[in-house]
Amino acid sequence: MATILPLTDKKSASKQDDRPSLDALLGLVEGDLKKVNQHILDNMKSPVALIPQLAGHIIASGGKRLRPVLTLASANLCGYTGQRHIGLAACVEFIHTATLLHDDVVDESDLRRGQASANAIWGNEASVLVGDFLFSRSFQLMTADGSLQVLRILSDASTVIAEGEVLQLMTANEPTTTEEAYLEVIRSKTAKLFAAATRIGAVVAERPQAEEEALESYGMNIGIAFQLIDDVLDYSADQLKLGKTVGDDFREGKVTLPVILAYRRGNDEERAFWHRTIAEMDQKDGDLEEAMRLMTSHGTLDDSVDRARHYCSIARDALGIFQNGPTKEAMTDLVDFIIDRAY
Repeated sequence: MATILPLTDKKSASKQDDRPSLDALLGLVEGDLKKVNQHILDNMKSPVALIPQLAGHIIASGGKRLRPVLTLASANLCGYTGQRHIGLAACVEFIHTATLLHDDVVDESDLRRGQASANAIWGNEASVLVGDFLFSRSFQLMTADGSLQVLRILSDASTVIAEGEVLQLMTANEPTTTEEAYLEVIRSKTAKLFAAATRIGAVVAERPQAEEEALESYGMNIGIAFQLIDDVLDYSADQLKLGKTVGDDFREGKVTLPVILAYRRGNDEERAFWHRTIAEMDQKDGDLEEAMRLMTSHGTLDDSVDRARHYCSIARDALGIFQNGPTKEAMTDLVDFIIDRAY
């Protein structure tokens, strides 16, 4: 049986460090998160042995589990004292894990969270099918909750995520992609699940629609910022910090905001470089270093972080309608932590 690793903030190692941390948020949901982890283990079971084996490989591989934590924290913020948020947080994690399994097949990735990806070990067919199982299991958890509103929020999110995956395929290897088109991809592919995860916290607490919408805005905007910072990290962080090799996006021809801005700001020679390396996938030794040089020259990494700061500001403001307290403060700390990851 898989052992689920606890969510830890590896970046803030000690109290001597004043940098933003996840510690307060994790401390507030620690007891509930243990219940979520057990719920995940219970619902991974299947008479088909490969399913829990493969699913357990990725679920137990030490991801941040940020989305279910946000469901728990949002319910806490809204004063919820029941147990529905436990199953729904597990549901959110199943949806996320299913998308990771499918993503790694589409991207032909061999590494996930610092270790061999599921498709590298068991092959593409098994990874896709177990991803399908996890999606199906997530819908069982939705229906077990018994709320049509919850079912609508999470099923809509699943649909939008799939649309985002297809939209990303349509913009793949195309450095002329607009910033607006790229933002639509990450709203759909990444941020929509953050938004759903936070909104259902207010739904189970039966809070007014204004609070539902505020938490949805919070989740959507930190989701966008989270992805933008991930885009920056792929060109500026080492493998130990990120759990993957630097330049994966470049080698896969992914068009992210730093690339889009560098292409827009470049001269004809530089645009020819992006066309060769991203559109034609004709990459040579030294091309990654040249890509990073061009990004630095045009300030595209710094500007991508500035875009993320903008969305984090919106997320922070969305919490304004809630009463001050430890949970609100911890969720605000998360906003600062997302930006701090870039450094």
